[in-house]
Amino acid sequence: MMYGWLWRHLPGPALVRAALLVVAAFAVLAVCFLWVFPAVAPFMPFNETTVGE
Repeated sequence: MMYGWLWRHLPGPALVRAALLVVAAFAVLAVCFLWVFPAVAPFMPFNETTVGE
């Protein structure tokens, strides 16, 4: 449902739409790896390991 909505609302022919979706996917991944995941990491339980202590 969401992908159909995105596909219908993007401008241009199919090749341009596909390129825009690829760029958007890379942008979302970059935001996640640069800001979201580092902000959430201190709150994750697997940071409290006892191996080597």
